[in-house]
Amino acid sequence: MDKFNRRDFLRKASVAAAAGGASLLWACGGAEEESGGAPAVQTRKKYEWKMVTTWPPGFPVLGEGAELFAKWVDEMSAGRLKIRVYGGGELVPALEAFDAVRQGVVQMGHAASYYWAGKTPASQFFASVPFGMNAQQMNAWILCAGGLELWRELYADFNLVPFPCGNTGVQMGGWFKRRIDAISDLQGLKMRIPGLGGKVIEKAGGSAVLSAGGEIFTNLERGVIDATEWIGPYHDYLMGFPKVADYYYYPGWHEPGTILELFVNKSAYEQLPADLQAIIFAASQRSNVWMLSEFEAKNAVYLQKIKAEYKTEILEFPAGVLRAFREYSAEVIEEVTAGDAMSKKVYKSFAKFQKEIGEWADITERAYYSRLSV
Repeated sequence: MDKFNRRDFLRKASVAAAAGGASLLWACGGAEEESGGAPAVQTRKKYEWKMVTTWPPGFPVLGEGAELFAKWVDEMSAGRLKIRVYGGGELVPALEAFDAVRQGVVQMGHAASYYWAGKTPASQFFASVPFGMNAQQMNAWILCAGGLELWRELYADFNLVPFPCGNTGVQMGGWFKRRIDAISDLQGLKMRIPGLGGKVIEKAGGSAVLSAGGEIFTNLERGVIDATEWIGPYHDYLMGFPKVADYYYYPGWHEPGTILELFVNKSAYEQLPADLQAIIFAASQRSNVWMLSEFEAKNAVYLQKIKAEYKTEILEFPAGVLRAFREYSAEVIEEVTAGDAMSKKVYKSFAKFQKEIGEWADITERAYYSRLSV
Protein backbone atom coordinates (compact mmCIF):
# COMPACT_ATOMS: atom_id res chain seq x y z
CA MET A 1 0.00 0.00 0.00
CA ASP A 2 1.61 3.29 -1.04
CA LYS A 3 1.76 6.33 1.21
CA PHE A 4 -1.11 8.21 -0.44
CA ASN A 5 -3.48 5.22 -0.34
CA ARG A 6 -2.53 4.43 3.24
CA ARG A 7 -3.30 7.99 4.32
CA ASP A 8 -6.61 7.88 2.42
CA PHE A 9 -7.48 4.56 3.98
CA LEU A 10 -6.77 5.79 7.50
CA ARG A 11 -8.76 8.97 6.87
CA LYS A 12 -11.80 6.98 5.76
CA ALA A 13 -11.45 4.61 8.70
CA SER A 14 -11.37 7.55 11.12
CA VAL A 15 -14.50 9.04 9.59
CA ALA A 16 -16.28 5.69 9.80
CA ALA A 17 -15.24 5.20 13.41
CA ALA A 18 -16.45 8.68 14.30
CA ALA A 19 -19.82 7.91 12.81
CA GLY A 20 -20.24 4.98 15.22
CA GLY A 21 -23.35 2.95 15.90
CA ALA A 22 -25.42 1.24 13.26
CA SER A 23 -23.83 3.05 10.35
CA LEU A 24 -20.81 0.76 10.73
CA LEU A 25 -23.03 -2.16 9.88
CA TRP A 26 -23.39 -0.77 6.40
CA ALA A 27 -19.72 -0.02 5.84
CA CYS A 28 -19.12 -2.99 3.53
CA GLY A 29 -18.14 -1.94 0.04
CA GLY A 30 -18.75 1.69 0.88
CA ALA A 31 -22.52 1.17 1.18
CA GLU A 32 -24.42 3.70 3.21
CA GLU A 33 -27.09 3.08 5.81
CA GLU A 34 -30.61 3.53 4.48
CA SER A 35 -33.09 5.31 6.69
CA GLY A 36 -36.12 4.50 4.56
CA GLY A 37 -37.32 8.06 4.95
CA ALA A 38 -37.76 7.67 8.70
CA PRO A 39 -37.55 10.77 10.90
CA ALA A 40 -34.05 11.45 12.16
CA VAL A 41 -35.30 12.83 15.48
CA GLN A 42 -35.76 10.19 18.14
CA THR A 43 -39.11 10.05 19.91
CA ARG A 44 -40.27 8.23 23.01
CA LYS A 45 -43.27 6.76 21.27
CA LYS A 46 -43.74 3.07 22.01
CA TYR A 47 -44.61 0.42 19.43
CA GLU A 48 -46.11 -3.01 19.92
CA TRP A 49 -45.56 -5.33 16.98
CA LYS A 50 -46.30 -8.94 16.10
CA MET A 51 -44.00 -11.43 14.39
CA VAL A 52 -45.19 -14.63 12.74
CA THR A 53 -42.84 -17.46 11.86
CA THR A 54 -42.85 -20.61 9.77
CA TRP A 55 -41.45 -22.61 12.70
CA PRO A 56 -43.43 -24.52 15.33
CA PRO A 57 -43.87 -22.48 18.55
CA GLY A 58 -40.68 -22.37 20.59
CA PHE A 59 -38.82 -24.48 18.04
CA PRO A 60 -35.13 -24.97 18.97
CA VAL A 61 -32.73 -22.44 17.46
CA LEU A 62 -35.17 -21.20 14.79
CA GLY A 63 -38.05 -20.29 17.10
CA GLU A 64 -35.64 -19.51 19.91
CA GLY A 65 -33.75 -17.18 17.59
CA ALA A 66 -36.94 -15.28 16.77
CA GLU A 67 -37.70 -14.95 20.48
CA LEU A 68 -34.17 -13.75 21.21
CA PHE A 69 -34.42 -11.23 18.38
CA ALA A 70 -37.54 -9.78 20.02
CA LYS A 71 -35.81 -9.73 23.40
CA TRP A 72 -32.75 -7.94 22.03
CA VAL A 73 -34.89 -5.32 20.25
CA ASP A 74 -36.75 -4.71 23.50
CA GLU A 75 -33.48 -4.30 25.42
CA MET A 76 -31.76 -2.06 22.86
CA SER A 77 -34.82 0.14 22.46
CA ALA A 78 -35.37 0.44 26.22
CA GLY A 79 -38.84 -0.99 25.74
CA ARG A 80 -39.89 1.34 22.94
CA LEU A 81 -40.34 -1.51 20.44
CA LYS A 82 -41.89 -4.68 21.82
CA ILE A 83 -42.42 -7.66 19.54
CA ARG A 84 -44.63 -10.63 20.32
CA VAL A 85 -43.58 -13.78 18.47
CA TYR A 86 -46.06 -16.35 17.17
CA GLY A 87 -45.07 -19.79 15.95
CA GLY A 88 -46.48 -21.23 12.75
CA GLY A 89 -50.20 -21.87 13.14
CA GLU A 90 -50.63 -19.79 16.30
CA LEU A 91 -51.80 -16.68 14.50
CA VAL A 92 -51.62 -17.61 10.82
CA PRO A 93 -50.65 -20.88 9.07
CA ALA A 94 -46.88 -21.27 8.79
CA LEU A 95 -46.70 -20.87 5.03
CA GLU A 96 -49.01 -17.83 5.01
CA ALA A 97 -46.53 -15.69 6.95
CA PHE A 98 -45.33 -13.86 3.84
CA ASP A 99 -48.82 -12.66 2.91
CA ALA A 100 -49.70 -11.80 6.51
CA VAL A 101 -46.74 -9.42 6.73
CA ARG A 102 -47.13 -8.09 3.18
CA GLN A 103 -50.75 -7.20 3.84
CA GLY A 104 -50.02 -5.61 7.21
CA VAL A 105 -51.92 -8.18 9.29
CA VAL A 106 -48.72 -8.31 11.36
CA GLN A 107 -45.56 -6.24 11.13
CA MET A 108 -42.83 -8.87 10.67
CA GLY A 109 -42.06 -12.49 9.97
CA HIS A 110 -39.23 -15.01 10.23
CA ALA A 111 -38.74 -17.78 7.67
CA ALA A 112 -36.53 -19.02 4.84
CA SER A 113 -37.11 -17.16 1.60
CA TYR A 114 -37.29 -20.25 -0.62
CA TYR A 115 -40.75 -20.86 0.84
CA TRP A 116 -41.96 -17.99 -1.36
CA ALA A 117 -40.71 -19.36 -4.70
CA GLY A 118 -44.30 -19.62 -5.91
CA LYS A 119 -44.76 -15.89 -5.36
CA THR A 120 -41.42 -14.75 -6.73
CA PRO A 121 -38.84 -17.27 -8.03
CA ALA A 122 -35.89 -14.98 -7.29
CA SER A 123 -36.54 -15.29 -3.54
CA GLN A 124 -34.90 -18.72 -3.57
CA PHE A 125 -31.46 -17.29 -4.25
CA PHE A 126 -31.51 -15.40 -0.95
CA ALA A 127 -31.89 -18.62 1.04
CA SER A 128 -29.58 -21.19 -0.54
CA VAL A 129 -28.51 -22.47 -3.93
CA PRO A 130 -27.55 -26.10 -4.63
CA PHE A 131 -23.77 -26.39 -4.79
CA GLY A 132 -23.67 -22.71 -3.85
CA MET A 133 -21.93 -20.78 -1.12
CA ASN A 134 -21.45 -21.60 2.55
CA ALA A 135 -22.66 -19.46 5.45
CA GLN A 136 -19.80 -16.98 5.61
CA GLN A 137 -19.78 -16.59 1.83
CA MET A 138 -23.53 -16.00 1.74
CA ASN A 139 -23.18 -13.38 4.46
CA ALA A 140 -20.39 -11.73 2.51
CA TRP A 141 -22.50 -11.58 -0.65
CA ILE A 142 -25.62 -10.34 1.12
CA LEU A 143 -23.99 -7.78 3.39
CA CYS A 144 -20.97 -6.62 1.43
CA ALA A 145 -21.32 -7.46 -2.26
CA GLY A 146 -24.71 -6.22 -3.37
CA GLY A 147 -26.98 -9.09 -2.36
CA LEU A 148 -29.01 -7.12 0.17
CA GLU A 149 -29.71 -4.34 -2.30
CA LEU A 150 -31.08 -6.87 -4.79
CA TRP A 151 -33.10 -8.58 -2.06
CA ARG A 152 -34.68 -5.30 -1.03
CA GLU A 153 -35.38 -4.43 -4.64
CA LEU A 154 -37.22 -7.74 -5.02
CA TYR A 155 -39.22 -7.47 -1.81
CA ALA A 156 -40.16 -3.83 -2.36
CA ASP A 157 -42.77 -5.03 -4.84
CA PHE A 158 -44.39 -6.92 -1.96
CA ASN A 159 -44.27 -4.04 0.52
CA LEU A 160 -41.55 -5.82 2.51
CA VAL A 161 -38.06 -5.06 3.81
CA PRO A 162 -35.82 -8.15 4.23
CA PHE A 163 -32.89 -8.77 6.58
CA PRO A 164 -30.60 -11.80 6.97
CA CYS A 165 -31.45 -13.18 10.40
CA GLY A 166 -29.80 -16.55 10.93
CA ASN A 167 -27.98 -19.28 9.02
CA THR A 168 -28.04 -23.05 9.35
CA GLY A 169 -24.55 -23.62 8.02
CA VAL A 170 -23.96 -26.66 5.80
CA GLN A 171 -26.89 -29.02 6.22
CA MET A 172 -27.11 -32.78 6.03
CA GLY A 173 -28.35 -34.37 2.81
CA GLY A 174 -31.41 -35.93 4.41
CA TRP A 175 -33.06 -39.01 5.87
CA PHE A 176 -34.08 -41.82 3.55
CA LYS A 177 -36.06 -44.99 4.14
CA ARG A 178 -34.04 -46.76 1.46
CA ARG A 179 -30.44 -46.63 0.30
CA ILE A 180 -29.43 -44.33 -2.52
CA ASP A 181 -26.70 -46.14 -4.44
CA ALA A 182 -27.40 -44.66 -7.87
CA ILE A 183 -29.38 -41.78 -9.31
CA SER A 184 -31.97 -44.30 -10.50
CA ASP A 185 -32.88 -44.91 -6.85
CA LEU A 186 -34.55 -41.50 -6.85
CA GLN A 187 -37.19 -42.70 -9.29
CA GLY A 188 -40.62 -42.38 -7.66
CA LEU A 189 -39.17 -41.20 -4.34
CA LYS A 190 -41.30 -38.65 -2.47
CA MET A 191 -39.08 -36.25 -0.54
CA ARG A 192 -39.84 -33.26 1.62
CA ILE A 193 -37.45 -30.69 0.19
CA PRO A 194 -38.11 -27.02 -0.67
CA GLY A 195 -36.55 -24.54 -3.03
CA LEU A 196 -34.25 -25.24 -5.93
CA GLY A 197 -33.19 -28.53 -4.38
CA GLY A 198 -36.73 -29.79 -4.75
CA LYS A 199 -36.64 -29.11 -8.48
CA VAL A 200 -33.42 -31.11 -8.71
CA ILE A 201 -35.08 -34.10 -7.04
CA GLU A 202 -37.90 -33.85 -9.56
CA LYS A 203 -35.44 -33.90 -12.45
CA ALA A 204 -33.94 -37.02 -10.93
CA GLY A 205 -37.34 -38.71 -11.11
CA GLY A 206 -38.59 -38.04 -7.61
CA SER A 207 -41.34 -35.82 -6.24
CA ALA A 208 -40.64 -32.75 -4.08
CA VAL A 209 -43.07 -32.12 -1.25
CA LEU A 210 -43.24 -28.82 0.64
CA SER A 211 -44.53 -29.07 4.19
CA ALA A 212 -44.02 -27.11 7.39
CA GLY A 213 -41.62 -28.44 10.03
CA GLY A 214 -44.33 -29.62 12.38
CA GLU A 215 -45.75 -32.03 9.78
CA ILE A 216 -42.57 -33.78 8.64
CA PHE A 217 -42.22 -36.57 11.22
CA THR A 218 -45.80 -37.74 10.83
CA ASN A 219 -45.53 -37.66 7.04
CA LEU A 220 -42.32 -39.68 7.12
CA GLU A 221 -43.65 -42.16 9.67
CA ARG A 222 -46.87 -42.78 7.73
CA GLY A 223 -45.21 -43.08 4.35
CA VAL A 224 -46.65 -39.88 2.92
CA ILE A 225 -43.01 -39.16 2.08
CA ASP A 226 -40.08 -41.55 1.65
CA ALA A 227 -37.36 -39.10 2.62
CA THR A 228 -36.84 -35.67 4.11
CA GLU A 229 -34.16 -33.11 4.52
CA TRP A 230 -34.41 -30.75 7.45
CA ILE A 231 -31.27 -29.20 8.88
CA GLY A 232 -28.73 -31.25 10.81
CA PRO A 233 -28.18 -33.71 13.68
CA TYR A 234 -29.55 -31.51 16.47
CA HIS A 235 -32.95 -30.87 14.97
CA ASP A 236 -33.13 -34.22 13.25
CA TYR A 237 -32.61 -35.99 16.58
CA LEU A 238 -35.23 -33.87 18.33
CA MET A 239 -37.66 -34.36 15.45
CA GLY A 240 -37.31 -38.14 15.86
CA PHE A 241 -36.17 -38.89 12.33
CA PRO A 242 -33.75 -41.67 13.42
CA LYS A 243 -36.79 -43.58 14.67
CA VAL A 244 -38.45 -43.78 11.25
CA ALA A 245 -35.62 -43.68 8.68
CA ASP A 246 -32.43 -45.74 8.65
CA TYR A 247 -30.20 -43.88 6.19
CA TYR A 248 -28.72 -40.45 6.90
CA TYR A 249 -26.90 -38.94 3.92
CA TYR A 250 -24.35 -36.18 3.54
CA PRO A 251 -23.31 -33.63 2.32
CA GLY A 252 -26.16 -31.14 2.10
CA TRP A 253 -25.53 -30.30 -1.55
CA HIS A 254 -28.90 -28.56 -1.72
CA GLU A 255 -28.32 -26.17 1.21
CA PRO A 256 -24.65 -25.46 1.92
CA GLY A 257 -25.32 -22.24 3.85
CA THR A 258 -28.99 -21.39 4.21
CA ILE A 259 -29.88 -17.86 5.22
CA LEU A 260 -32.93 -17.36 7.42
CA GLU A 261 -34.80 -14.15 6.89
CA LEU A 262 -36.54 -11.45 8.83
CA PHE A 263 -39.07 -9.63 6.67
CA VAL A 264 -40.80 -6.46 7.80
CA ASN A 265 -43.86 -4.71 6.47
CA LYS A 266 -42.35 -1.79 4.56
CA SER A 267 -45.08 0.69 5.43
CA ALA A 268 -44.74 -0.07 9.14
CA TYR A 269 -40.95 -0.03 8.95
CA GLU A 270 -40.83 3.40 7.33
CA GLN A 271 -42.98 4.82 10.10
CA LEU A 272 -40.35 3.91 12.70
CA PRO A 273 -37.79 6.50 13.80
CA ALA A 274 -34.31 5.92 12.43
CA ASP A 275 -32.85 4.59 15.66
CA LEU A 276 -35.46 1.83 15.89
CA GLN A 277 -34.80 0.88 12.28
CA ALA A 278 -31.10 0.61 13.16
CA ILE A 279 -31.94 -1.50 16.21
CA ILE A 280 -33.91 -3.95 14.06
CA PHE A 281 -30.90 -4.34 11.79
CA ALA A 282 -28.50 -4.73 14.70
CA ALA A 283 -30.67 -7.33 16.39
CA SER A 284 -31.07 -9.26 13.12
CA GLN A 285 -27.30 -9.46 12.78
CA ARG A 286 -26.90 -10.60 16.37
CA SER A 287 -29.43 -13.32 15.56
CA ASN A 288 -27.51 -14.13 12.39
CA VAL A 289 -24.37 -14.89 14.37
CA TRP A 290 -26.11 -16.60 17.28
CA MET A 291 -28.11 -19.04 15.17
CA LEU A 292 -25.14 -20.19 13.10
CA SER A 293 -23.03 -20.60 16.25
CA GLU A 294 -25.78 -22.52 18.04
CA PHE A 295 -26.31 -24.82 15.08
CA GLU A 296 -22.60 -25.60 14.88
CA ALA A 297 -22.27 -26.28 18.60
CA LYS A 298 -25.39 -28.43 18.90
CA ASN A 299 -24.88 -30.40 15.68
CA ALA A 300 -21.46 -31.55 16.85
CA VAL A 301 -22.96 -32.96 20.06
CA TYR A 302 -26.05 -34.53 18.51
CA LEU A 303 -24.19 -36.27 15.71
CA GLN A 304 -22.52 -38.30 18.45
CA LYS A 305 -25.88 -38.96 20.15
CA ILE A 306 -27.35 -40.32 16.92
CA LYS A 307 -24.34 -42.59 16.51
CA ALA A 308 -24.55 -43.82 20.10
CA GLU A 309 -28.30 -44.31 20.39
CA TYR A 310 -29.43 -45.52 16.96
CA LYS A 311 -28.33 -47.93 14.28
CA THR A 312 -28.47 -45.17 11.71
CA GLU A 313 -26.25 -45.64 8.68
CA ILE A 314 -24.53 -42.31 8.06
CA LEU A 315 -23.52 -42.39 4.41
CA GLU A 316 -21.94 -40.09 1.85
CA PHE A 317 -23.90 -39.70 -1.36
CA PRO A 318 -22.13 -41.72 -4.08
CA ALA A 319 -20.00 -39.62 -6.41
CA GLY A 320 -22.22 -40.46 -9.37
CA VAL A 321 -25.32 -39.26 -7.52
CA LEU A 322 -23.64 -35.99 -6.60
CA ARG A 323 -22.50 -35.48 -10.20
CA ALA A 324 -26.04 -35.99 -11.40
CA PHE A 325 -27.37 -33.59 -8.75
CA ARG A 326 -24.87 -30.97 -9.90
CA GLU A 327 -25.88 -31.38 -13.55
CA TYR A 328 -29.57 -31.17 -12.71
CA SER A 329 -28.90 -28.12 -10.52
CA ALA A 330 -27.35 -26.29 -13.46
CA GLU A 331 -30.40 -27.14 -15.57
CA VAL A 332 -32.80 -25.95 -12.86
CA ILE A 333 -31.00 -22.64 -12.43
CA GLU A 334 -30.92 -22.11 -16.19
CA GLU A 335 -34.67 -22.71 -16.41
CA VAL A 336 -35.50 -20.43 -13.49
CA THR A 337 -33.32 -17.58 -14.68
CA ALA A 338 -34.50 -17.91 -18.29
CA GLY A 339 -38.10 -17.56 -17.23
CA ASP A 340 -37.78 -14.69 -14.75
CA ALA A 341 -35.84 -11.47 -15.33
CA MET A 342 -35.28 -10.75 -11.63
CA SER A 343 -33.99 -14.27 -11.02
CA LYS A 344 -31.52 -13.77 -13.87
CA LYS A 345 -30.36 -10.47 -12.39
CA VAL A 346 -29.95 -11.89 -8.90
CA TYR A 347 -28.21 -15.06 -9.99
CA LYS A 348 -25.77 -13.11 -12.15
CA SER A 349 -24.64 -11.29 -9.01
CA PHE A 350 -24.61 -14.52 -6.98
CA ALA A 351 -22.59 -16.49 -9.54
CA LYS A 352 -20.05 -13.71 -10.06
CA PHE A 353 -19.39 -13.46 -6.34
CA GLN A 354 -19.28 -17.23 -5.90
CA LYS A 355 -16.56 -17.47 -8.55
CA GLU A 356 -14.53 -14.69 -6.92
CA ILE A 357 -14.89 -16.00 -3.38
CA GLY A 358 -14.23 -19.55 -4.61
CA GLU A 359 -10.79 -18.62 -5.89
CA TRP A 360 -10.00 -17.11 -2.51
CA ALA A 361 -11.39 -20.17 -0.68
CA ASP A 362 -9.23 -22.48 -2.82
CA ILE A 363 -6.04 -21.11 -1.29
CA THR A 364 -7.43 -20.63 2.22
CA GLU A 365 -10.12 -22.94 3.60
CA ARG A 366 -10.00 -25.64 0.94
CA ALA A 367 -6.22 -25.86 1.28
CA TYR A 368 -6.50 -25.92 5.05
CA TYR A 369 -9.05 -28.72 5.19
CA SER A 370 -7.39 -30.85 2.54
CA ARG A 371 -3.77 -30.50 3.64
CA LEU A 372 -3.44 -29.16 7.15
CA SER A 373 -6.38 -30.39 9.21
CA VAL A 374 -6.12 -33.53 11.31
